[in-house]
Amino acid sequence: MVDLRLHGAIDEIPKHEWDSLLGDGPPFLCWDFLQALEQTGCVDPEKGWAPAHLSLSEGSQLIAVAPAYIKGNSEGEFVFDHSWAEFAYARLRHRYYPKLIVAAPFTPATGPRLLMRPDVDSEQALRALAGGLGRIIEENDLSSAHVLFAEVRQAEALERAGLLLRQGVQYHWHNPGYANFEDFLSRYSSKRRNQIRRERRELEVQGVELDVKLGSDLSNAEIDHVFEFYAATVDKYFWGRRYLNRNFFQEICSRIGSQILVVLARDKSNPVPLAGAFNLLGPHKLYGRYWGAREERKFLHFNVCYYRGIEECIARGLKGFEPGAGGEHKLARGFEPVITYSAHKLKHPTLHAAIREFLTRERKAVREEISGATPLLKPLGDVSNDDS
Repeated sequence: MVDLRLHGAIDEIPKHEWDSLLGDGPPFLCWDFLQALEQTGCVDPEKGWAPAHLSLSEGSQLIAVAPAYIKGNSEGEFVFDHSWAEFAYARLRHRYYPKLIVAAPFTPATGPRLLMRPDVDSEQALRALAGGLGRIIEENDLSSAHVLFAEVRQAEALERAGLLLRQGVQYHWHNPGYANFEDFLSRYSSKRRNQIRRERRELEVQGVELDVKLGSDLSNAEIDHVFEFYAATVDKYFWGRRYLNRNFFQEICSRIGSQILVVLARDKSNPVPLAGAFNLLGPHKLYGRYWGAREERKFLHFNVCYYRGIEECIARGLKGFEPGAGGEHKLARGFEPVITYSAHKLKHPTLHAAIREFLTRERKAVREEISGATPLLKPLGDVSNDDS
């Protein structure tokens, strides 16, 4: 019999057990990343994030875990359900918060959401998770449970277990085995290749150099700059929120510094960085997370956030690069549309039915968006180096 438990802090689950279940999964799901968020107060009940991590055990043996939080709002999730909450309140007089989410906080990146032993029957474990989510929302007076940015196989298994499947669109870069950046550019038309080369040369014209460092190699002053760039970007938008604090960046660089890759842009005449990008470095992918700049420079964003990241992926043999949410402008920089997945369980039957209808229409719109995206990369094998 599978026993499902809630944990009010990740400290209740030993680090070595959690990370052994993660295996070679992405760094934003490792114990240190999640614990640092709790330790530094970035996730906290007063901020609408109450840790409620899940564990599945058979007897005394831990077989699976999942990062989970009881939420008092919908901030920092990137799978937007504000309209669902408004419908519940306005039309049904039904309280939407608190709710439960299974996700990595503030991280719109795909990965496994149920971390399990490799010898476990994944379909059975995910059915147990789906059934457990139903019990949790009943026993804790929650409106719903949401599994966000799940791998497609896990999302589809949860759909088979009765959850509603939601799709979204992001733009990811894929590496079929490029030898270098020019090899990647060969998949573009001559016009596009030359445009990207011009964008990359622009930094030389401006006298800007890019410096790539692992988090473990950053000085305290450089960590200050990384936090300042992050804060400046979120402060620029009325909907921006400072979810993270300076202590988190310090803590995470000291703990998993080899899994953090920072790109810093410096003017040759000034040692103080003028822009930077904070990325998470997984065993298979690079994940772009935070960017900021002290001043606007032509093509600076594309070079710091995209082109330099692509170069690192090629050099390190990584399979892909997820630069974050949104942005059709990424198409022209080699990123291609992909479907993202989440799974949802609503307690109120009328709300469940309304959202099921909404998701049917939304999935059609997602398919139309992807089919309407103009591919700029030539198919593999159909490339030319003609720069005429």
